[in-house]
Amino acid sequence: MAARRLSESGMRILDRNWRCREGEIDIVAADGDALVVCEVKTRRVGPYGQPMAAVCAEKTERLRLLAEHWLERHGGPPPGGVRIDVVGVLLPARGAPVVEHVRGVA
Repeated sequence: MAARRLSESGMRILDRNWRCREGEIDIVAADGDALVVCEVKTRRVGPYGQPMAAVCAEKTERLRLLAEHWLERHGGPPPGGVRIDVVGVLLPARGAPVVEHVRGVA
């Protein structure tokens, strides 16, 4: 769902579930000449709160480090720079999931 939402907004998916020793990037995409590192958080409606609340400063710092590793292995930084986005997926008890895309969280 998250990759579909990003594609529908005009981004090109470059990588999914990319892993290295330091961790994992859920989605790497191109948005024009910018590289987007995207964290995907999914939650069921209930006591665990909104998916976006799960992305704290520590997580965004880890994503920056992972982005550096991805860039080292894929030719360096693009002219448009690097951005960190979050896609939150909220799964209600009934009905369709709610997908929210927040650009530039860090």
